[in-house]
Amino acid sequence: MGGLSNNDVFKKLRVAHKLRDTDIIEICALVDFKVSKGELGALFRAEDHPKYMECGDQILRNFLNGLIIHLRGPMPPKKK
Repeated sequence: MGGLSNNDVFKKLRVAHKLRDTDIIEICALVDFKVSKGELGALFRAEDHPKYMECGDQILRNFLNGLIIHLRGPMPPKKK
């Protein structure tokens, strides 16, 4: 009874921020997470496409963490 899938959330963020595949790859790299153009293509396909891939929590989490850094910059070091 569906809410949004991780794939739906990822697609909406991609459109809202006008991100290309290369942008997403760079954003994921900010948190040392590697994703290929092929994997992204599979994530953004229609669910009934034979090469469709479900977006797992780990992929979305890493993208979101990278997006935060991309948008606001890295966290300043904590003062001791």
